[in-house]
Amino acid sequence: MSQGGKPATRTFAHYELQALVGRGGMAEVFRAVDLAGPRAGHKVAIKRLLPELAQQPQYVEMFVGEADLSRMLHHPNIIEVYEAGTVGEKYYMVMEYIDGRDLGQILKRCRERKILLPVDFAVFLGVVLLEALAYAHSARGPSGKPLGIVHCDISPSNLFISRVGEIKLGDFGIAKAHARDGLEGVTPVWGKAYYLSPEALAGHTDQAADLWAATVTLYELLCNERPFTGADPDQVCRAIRLARPTSLFERRLDVSSELDGVIMRGFARDPSERYRDAARFAEALRPHFDDLIGNPMAIAAVVRGLFGA
Repeated sequence: MSQGGKPATRTFAHYELQALVGRGGMAEVFRAVDLAGPRAGHKVAIKRLLPELAQQPQYVEMFVGEADLSRMLHHPNIIEVYEAGTVGEKYYMVMEYIDGRDLGQILKRCRERKILLPVDFAVFLGVVLLEALAYAHSARGPSGKPLGIVHCDISPSNLFISRVGEIKLGDFGIAKAHARDGLEGVTPVWGKAYYLSPEALAGHTDQAADLWAATVTLYELLCNERPFTGADPDQVCRAIRLARPTSLFERRLDVSSELDGVIMRGFARDPSERYRDAARFAEALRPHFDDLIGNPMAIAAVVRGLFGA
């Protein structure tokens, strides 16, 4: 997470706000210290709905929905949400703080330095992402009923890597759940254009769309280029519907034809020809990296090397 300026008000509920570390179209995120309770003295991240959106029911519903959904997820590779609530008219959630960078920032720094991530690193990260998705996709609510979660926004910027090698999937802000939202028929298109599947562009959002986005992310990790590009979103969407990505084997000599085949299966136009679920995709990738090279400690060293200790 990038460092930002100090907040004007340093105390929020029982937290001391230290710095603004991110701001998006819907929320702002602060690094903070818990001043009381079981996490007293520990750093946390506080995500707050932007004040100008707090009076708009659709944004409040989305923010509260993210908090409710995220608090039901407990996995070592998913950012944990500890609590959520309101202070006055400010909606907030308190999350695990990741002292590091998101994968989008790491890839940008690699492009600046004209280097590629080692194949073992990239595949390892892909496996971790898919294992986190496998958990989220199969998660159940308090009643035991499957939640039917679709993240809807899988991309490098939502996978975080800490300085000590923790790898965490975050931002379930636009995630959908069959149990809560109902996803039958045609639904609105959510997510970043580069990572949308052909069926998502047509308004059909299910867990297969997350696997497509994970495939795009893995492709980008390996060659630091997106498989579908264009001068504007319409051209990108046209490429997704019609184009076939250039083989990774052609882009990078140290990508084996076998690994290329595993990844390119994720780009099958017919979702039934892709992997049935995230766990099977992860299993297909696992033989293609050496865990003595692709592992959390090595990833942490890369982050420190790219951005400094």
